[in-house]
Amino acid sequence: MRYLLDQRSYDDLLARTDHTVDCYVRPGEYLHHMYVDGVKYIVARALYDCVKEARAKNDLDALRHLTMHKQDLDALVAESQQNGTLNGARMLGHALPSDDGQPKTDNSYFPKLPKTVDETGLSRSFIQEMIIRIIYNRSSASGVELATELGLYYSVIEPLLQELRQREVVDITGQRGFGETNYEYMLTNRGMQQANDAMLKTQYSGYAPVPFQTYLDSVKAQTIKNMVVTRRSIRRAFADLIITDSVLNSIGPAVNAASSIFLFGYPGNGKTSIAERITRLMGDHIYIPYAVEAGGQIIKLYDNIVHEKVDDMTLDPDKQYDQRWAKVKRPVVIVGGELTLPMLDLIYNENARFYEAPFQMKANGGIFLIDDFGRQQCRPMDLLNRWIVPLEKRYDYLTTVTGKKIEIPFDQLLIFSTNLDPNQLADEAFLRRIKFKIEVRDPDEAQWRQIWELVCKGRKVNIDGRGLDYLLEKWYKPFERPLRMCQPRDILDQMISIAKYNMEPPTFSPDLLDAACESYFVSKEAKNFGAKVRLE
Repeated sequence: MRYLLDQRSYDDLLARTDHTVDCYVRPGEYLHHMYVDGVKYIVARALYDCVKEARAKNDLDALRHLTMHKQDLDALVAESQQNGTLNGARMLGHALPSDDGQPKTDNSYFPKLPKTVDETGLSRSFIQEMIIRIIYNRSSASGVELATELGLYYSVIEPLLQELRQREVVDITGQRGFGETNYEYMLTNRGMQQANDAMLKTQYSGYAPVPFQTYLDSVKAQTIKNMVVTRRSIRRAFADLIITDSVLNSIGPAVNAASSIFLFGYPGNGKTSIAERITRLMGDHIYIPYAVEAGGQIIKLYDNIVHEKVDDMTLDPDKQYDQRWAKVKRPVVIVGGELTLPMLDLIYNENARFYEAPFQMKANGGIFLIDDFGRQQCRPMDLLNRWIVPLEKRYDYLTTVTGKKIEIPFDQLLIFSTNLDPNQLADEAFLRRIKFKIEVRDPDEAQWRQIWELVCKGRKVNIDGRGLDYLLEKWYKPFERPLRMCQPRDILDQMISIAKYNMEPPTFSPDLLDAACESYFVSKEAKNFGAKVRLE
């Protein structure tokens, strides 16, 4: 712990009004902590005041809390006096952190460039079948084209091409440039027979897969558990969002735990925005294979919708990695009401005869956000039960079409976002496995006004406090309408659209405010328009 000893810190503590709940012994009582630049301190003079107040009230619960702090402070003072460092000291305790505001990671994984067939981890026959399929699909292919499509050096596949020639599977039909790398290969009659056999196994054609065990080792080495988020780095990620410190104080530890988060609360308060900004904390990159080979089956892992490649242009030979891997930002997978249980298992392409990795496999090393949880096309309890083993054991089981089980790592931050009460969606056994439950509450009026300022600044509209007062008095208080985080953005967009139609600039005039709210809010009065809808 860190203690501030000076009078100025004491005065700052008393002058501030933004103290969080954890600055007190109990909410609003015995203020003795404060945060400065994200660092938590105990203010010594305030601590002494609180101890005196608790003794006067005979508040034993508060005394237990405060006395522990005082004993630690007394020990630090005694140590400083003995060392002769107390005079003039402003702070005692732990040294200040060196955090620079960026999320910390420790990802040193690097897929080594294979220079021989053995170093690829694949059998010679497996790679030769891939070569045959590429030539079959292209009619002909040069050595450079084969190497590029497989993501391997030509020196790796050259001996395999020679073997295929010796067995009269392929033949050289021409040359497109200088050197052996530009020899053009075509399939012979025997090669066409082998191509038909190879295509019956799988029609996958592209980067050569990496062995399944190599993939497992890479996930372990690049685990999300190495992420370290601090008060400073999380503030940077959420700088453009009005959010209470109490919510951030829950989100930060949840990311560091690399476990699971349940975001719940009324609609329109930014749960999805919070989840999306958590992805900004995934500041580094990882390596993922384009495809994985497991027991002779190919699983396509890389997805250009989920995985964002990182620019890796370099001429440094020491930084060149296995091209069967993609260097990407930590993945962020977001699914909503379209999610079904079959999407969480291997998806077999019956025509091409290879598998597409499920969402949770693509999300390894990053974030998997299930938005609008409870509105999926399957029962919430069925979906929750699907996560019991992964959340508890940190691995998942996938099933091939032959019934074989494959164990894969479950190394991701799983986030559920819902407008429904968690107690209605899950039982105690499941909620115990969701380590962090965070309620996103309605903003108070001050926060609501702050959001208006941010939105108006972003839309380049001059804000008028009188207009907000009018809005509250006419459209909120008479109807006891709750404040929501989304309302400033939505109402302002309505105002801008109406102003364009009226051929006038958007202002906070009562006419424009009334028109926007009339079209935005729905009357609470029940009306029968002669039709019915089934909601079951």
